[in-house]
Amino acid sequence: MTREIKVQGTTAPGFEAVRDEFTALLAGEKPDHASQLSAYVRGKQVVDLWVGPDTDGDTLFGVYSSTKGAAYLVVALLVQDGTLDLDREVAHYWPEFAAEGKGDITLRELLSHRAGIVGADSGFSPEEIADEHAIATRLATQRPYWRPGTAFGYHALSIGALAAEVVFRTTGQTLREVYEERVRAPHGLDFHLGLPEALEPRFRSVLPMIPTATERAFLDARPPQPDTLNSIAFNRNGAHPTDLESFPNSRLVRANGPASAGGVASARGLAGMYAAAVTGLDGREPLLKADTVAAFGQIHSNGYDLVTQAHKSFGVGFQNTAEAGYPFLGAGAIGHKGAGGSQAFADPRSGLAYGYTRRRFPFPGGPPPEDERLVRAIHTAALT
Repeated sequence: MTREIKVQGTTAPGFEAVRDEFTALLAGEKPDHASQLSAYVRGKQVVDLWVGPDTDGDTLFGVYSSTKGAAYLVVALLVQDGTLDLDREVAHYWPEFAAEGKGDITLRELLSHRAGIVGADSGFSPEEIADEHAIATRLATQRPYWRPGTAFGYHALSIGALAAEVVFRTTGQTLREVYEERVRAPHGLDFHLGLPEALEPRFRSVLPMIPTATERAFLDARPPQPDTLNSIAFNRNGAHPTDLESFPNSRLVRANGPASAGGVASARGLAGMYAAAVTGLDGREPLLKADTVAAFGQIHSNGYDLVTQAHKSFGVGFQNTAEAGYPFLGAGAIGHKGAGGSQAFADPRSGLAYGYTRRRFPFPGGPPPEDERLVRAIHTAALT
């Protein structure tokens, strides 16, 4: 017998249809399904919904690559301050990075996934993959996998460490420290790069995907390919391949909060960060000026992604969210999805900031099937 799944939380007047859509989308889900949905319009929360056992609005989930949005926000703040220059060579800030022909790579090229430093030839250990400085130290001497600037490919587990090392070499602070000081703490955001031990009781471990028979056959038919760019980028090429489904379930990962994929957040925290960055939160001034948002949202890499072997589109770090499955969003929307089903973005034109979390890993990874309809429902309401 299927147990009823009940949506909890609130919506502002005019956003009632979002609850209806959320409820309708859950009709086919298992009773243990857990997820959260949050949205702000011009800094005011308009959607705050959740569903599932042992879950409320304060529950924390691993958000995988949605973490990258926090890393790029830190870089954007430092560029806005004049501390970093996107068109300076990375080696200007981090001299060791110049090894193996990387001396001319600019910060702009690095953040736009054009540097070719997607991983290490021999892979990383579990301890290294949770340690940004260890990754950066290894990658400083790594030869690029393509001629920098000639193509692009998703730097899935390396980009956060590379950005973090530039931040540290420039400011003397870790990226996590800058984020905590300038973004998370001042706004009280439940989006953590490094989850304090005291908050561990609020964390819920990732549940593995449950593929259908057809999906399982598809997975079983794929032979291991440890030497491809995709395997190198997702650290499946060495002696200790990363199991992406269980990645946030490691306390070491949660404690360190590596900026590529180790963040822990609620949907409120994801949406709140983008609201604070782009529109301002609860009447406060936004962290980023409109020109900075536009500069980071401008498309820099578009077309065939060498790592994912699919069409992708990136600004300066941030994914081009309008292209990535949400064509109804305004030009210049910035954000990032996570493999475990999280999604977060800001659409400056509508004033919408969006956050979604999901406990069970979706097939085949990335935003789950329900996300497009939820985004559309909220965006429609925001424009009404």
